[in-house]
Amino acid sequence: MYLDDDVPADMVAEESGPGAQNSPYQLRRKTLLPKRTACPTKSSMEGASTSATENFGHRAKRARVSGKSQDLSAPAEQYLQEKLPDEVVLKIFSYLLEQDLCRAACVCKRFSELANDPILWKRLYMEVFEYTRPMMHPEPGKFYQINPEEYEHPNPWKESFQQLYKGAHVKPGFAEHFYSNPARYKGRENMLYYDTIEDALGGVQEAHFDGLIFVHSGIYTDEWIYIESPITMIGAAPGKVADKVIIENTRDSTFVFMEGSEDAYVGYMTIRFNPDDKSAQHHNAHHCLEITVNCSPIIDHCIIRSTCTVGSAVCVSGQGACPTIKHCNISDCENVGLYITDHAQGIYEDNEISNNALAGIWVKNHGNPIIRRNHIHHGRDVGVFTFDHGMGYFESCNIHRNRIAGFEVKAYANPTVVRCEIHHGQTGGIYVHEKGRGQFIENKIYANNFAGVWITSNSDPTIRGNAIFNGNQGGVYIFGDGRGLIEGNDIYGNALAGIQIRTNSCPIVRHNKIHDGQHGGIYVHEKGQGVIEENEVYSNTLAGVWVTTGSTPVLRRNRIHSGKQVGVYFYDNGHGVLEDNDIYNHMYSGVQIRTGSNPKIRRNKIWGGQNGGILVYNSGLGFIEDNEIFDNAMAGVWIKTDSNPTLRRNKIHDGRDGGICIFNGGRGLLEENDIFRNAQAGVLISTNSHPVLRKNRIFDGFAAGIEITNHATATLEGNQIFNNRFGGLFLASGVNVTMKDNKIMNNQDAIEKAVSRGQCLYKISSYTSYPMHDFYRCHTCNTTDRNAICVNCIKKCHQGHDVEFIRHDRFFCDCGAGTLSNPCTLAGEPTHDTDTLYDSAPPIESNTLQHN
Repeated sequence: MYLDDDVPADMVAEESGPGAQNSPYQLRRKTLLPKRTACPTKSSMEGASTSATENFGHRAKRARVSGKSQDLSAPAEQYLQEKLPDEVVLKIFSYLLEQDLCRAACVCKRFSELANDPILWKRLYMEVFEYTRPMMHPEPGKFYQINPEEYEHPNPWKESFQQLYKGAHVKPGFAEHFYSNPARYKGRENMLYYDTIEDALGGVQEAHFDGLIFVHSGIYTDEWIYIESPITMIGAAPGKVADKVIIENTRDSTFVFMEGSEDAYVGYMTIRFNPDDKSAQHHNAHHCLEITVNCSPIIDHCIIRSTCTVGSAVCVSGQGACPTIKHCNISDCENVGLYITDHAQGIYEDNEISNNALAGIWVKNHGNPIIRRNHIHHGRDVGVFTFDHGMGYFESCNIHRNRIAGFEVKAYANPTVVRCEIHHGQTGGIYVHEKGRGQFIENKIYANNFAGVWITSNSDPTIRGNAIFNGNQGGVYIFGDGRGLIEGNDIYGNALAGIQIRTNSCPIVRHNKIHDGQHGGIYVHEKGQGVIEENEVYSNTLAGVWVTTGSTPVLRRNRIHSGKQVGVYFYDNGHGVLEDNDIYNHMYSGVQIRTGSNPKIRRNKIWGGQNGGILVYNSGLGFIEDNEIFDNAMAGVWIKTDSNPTLRRNKIHDGRDGGICIFNGGRGLLEENDIFRNAQAGVLISTNSHPVLRKNRIFDGFAAGIEITNHATATLEGNQIFNNRFGGLFLASGVNVTMKDNKIMNNQDAIEKAVSRGQCLYKISSYTSYPMHDFYRCHTCNTTDRNAICVNCIKKCHQGHDVEFIRHDRFFCDCGAGTLSNPCTLAGEPTHDTDTLYDSAPPIESNTLQHN
């Protein structure tokens, strides 16, 4: 601040002569520089203040100085500069205004230090500006308050005074006093005082002033504030400034920015629109702040309130409307908080937007704002609403606890939402409907009462790289002809399905992690569609993927694993394509198909299921082709209860049970499959089943190649059955099959060899396998209907007993197992076990419940 140009340039100060050493005030003086420049510029004033106390509110003790000094030209100057105590000088300085203090600082080094005392300047500063913390104004359009103790400059009060010096002050009742006492306020020609804001605006414009207006503490009502020049208007009050400076209107918009106000600034005040008739329709056009075409004001640190039930608190509309609104509080309004429309843009940062009756932010009709780091919460409607081609870039906002969705997109709106947190919504997180679009990227979407993301009615957003978790319902819910790209998201811990697709919806779902849900992973139902590829779906409580009720998704190259039930579950006419997936390590089957479902299952690897690889039951269908099915705890493929799938060119191997098990009326066409290295029968056909086996190779099994039992039949054509341990083909009593061109060769025939050697068949089967041969009961030993005894034990262990031939069928020998009263003389040490089971253990059918 260069306050006066009239100080003589040759003003100098010298230290006193030798006699000064005997002064009683010697301890309170300092050695002075030999010469000083007389009048400070702003930079020189800053330099002069460097020795002032840095601890705000406390003056530093002056150092003791000794040594000889030069004589002064006048005794009075010598006394003032050397001998007058600091306390007295400071008391005198406290009566000076700012320009006089600056002149005094030019006298000598001692006066420079004392005239730059922070307490002096704080008192002077608060008298003019009222701020209890310095308000810094380093450049146009930028104001901020600082804590003096933490500021690097030794005298922030003086620095702020310099920056704010030239301005007009709206201070009702003070203008008359100011202009009536010109002597008292001499030197303050650069300060103007007014009673009203309207007068200040007119006076500033007429005087060709810089346009800085301070509005002091008070309530200003129904002033006509139309801004069409680059003025700067800032509240000036102690404490929380915006709480003390209140501007309100009851009839018209409180502030209107018009063309010509492109660099205007309004800050640190409360702006209210508070009409008497709060629902009058003409108030649709009235707002707290109205920003029109071709203007770009800055609105900073304001509290904005509207009690009107129509219109909005802030309205930004028109081409070229591009304000910066930052650090404002737009809350408790009875309609929309911030409304951006008709091609308007702008930057909106670090605002608090809460408890508004309608949307916290509403973007419409090609509005395209940049909205960063806003806190949008506890709204009585939606948090952010983009509608009717509204756009916008939303970054790092915290949107939570709104009554409806945190973010709603409708009617061709197309916002970009990046790195926001959208959570604890009383309904959903993000709701995209009626042909809405949008890009939602790297957001955290969690703990919403309904789905984290809803997509419906021909909408097509991009949902990419988000964390969607811990929802009270599902993660992403696509229904009613919804589309969308769902890519690269981490979806976990939701109460319902991680992704749900229904009612003709057809999204692209890829590269997501869908895991640890309290329900299923992906649920496709009611004619849902979609391309679901390269996702990782794991550790969900129910099925990894459900497909039901006429749905036809394409699931391709996914990893579906470690589920607590089924991997992929087709039921109630679920269809679709399942190809090139890895499906493994599920507590139930890798894939289940039932009740009319007819999927195409191709080129998948299905392994590690605790209940088998594929289970087809209850009239299930399906084309199961070119899959690799291995290392399952039970059968690689189960077919039962009137199911009729087609299996072609699959490799079914290294199962810990059988290869294919068909029972309870199961059918099916098994063609050109390789079935090998399974622990039980390569193919077991039982209980009234009738499949067709054609051109299969069944080999290297650790039990039988094919076993047919329990009144089942089969058609066997052109199969090759070789190198199986127990033998090639075994038919139980009463079984009739149709056979043509089969090759049964080079099997190990361990059963026949054991019988011929007189061994107990338990020797080769233990209780883990069920060799097919003649079995008997012994009435003498009181065997039950569940017991079976092999032919060699009948001849040896039960010789002379009352025995009965039962049939030729699958069993293990209870005599050799040691479960009868008399020990077996052929099998060696007994092995305690339960009753013989005539079939492999049945699979567990999914009890997954349908949730709409």
